[in-house]
Amino acid sequence: MATEGAAVRQDLLILGIGNGLRADDGAGPYVAARLAAAGLNARVHAGDGTGIIDAMAEARHLVLIDATRSGAAPGTHTRLDAIAAPIPAEFFHYSTHRFGLAEAVETARALDLLPPALEVHGIEGADFSPGETLSAPVAEAAEALIVTLLAAFAR
Repeated sequence: MATEGAAVRQDLLILGIGNGLRADDGAGPYVAARLAAAGLNARVHAGDGTGIIDAMAEARHLVLIDATRSGAAPGTHTRLDAIAAPIPAEFFHYSTHRFGLAEAVETARALDLLPPALEVHGIEGADFSPGETLSAPVAEAAEALIVTLLAAFAR
């Protein structure tokens, strides 16, 4: 993963959404922190929907990463093209955020504020209790997503 000296893509912003103090809800922040350390334009976001909408004005390509609780097996990674289709309401139904990712994306769509490219990555969580450690299947999925995103976006 050699990204030393890599040019930071100014058109790209990666937001890792979630709470790093609630076990698997910290998947997004974990991935974002690792990507930022590798030189990508990535940051942690607590998950407030208005902040997500504000971030849409900052980049032509926005990548959102959050934990999900959709009923899939823990560690399941799902990639959604949020430009092509609405985010399923049940996909992010477990959330510590009152106005979270799905609501933010669909509100931005209604207001014609979506960036040209918007991809959403969900990692199915298993444990949302207080704690800073990702469960094993979520940690494995997070590591795989880091490799995928570095391959896609590191220059």
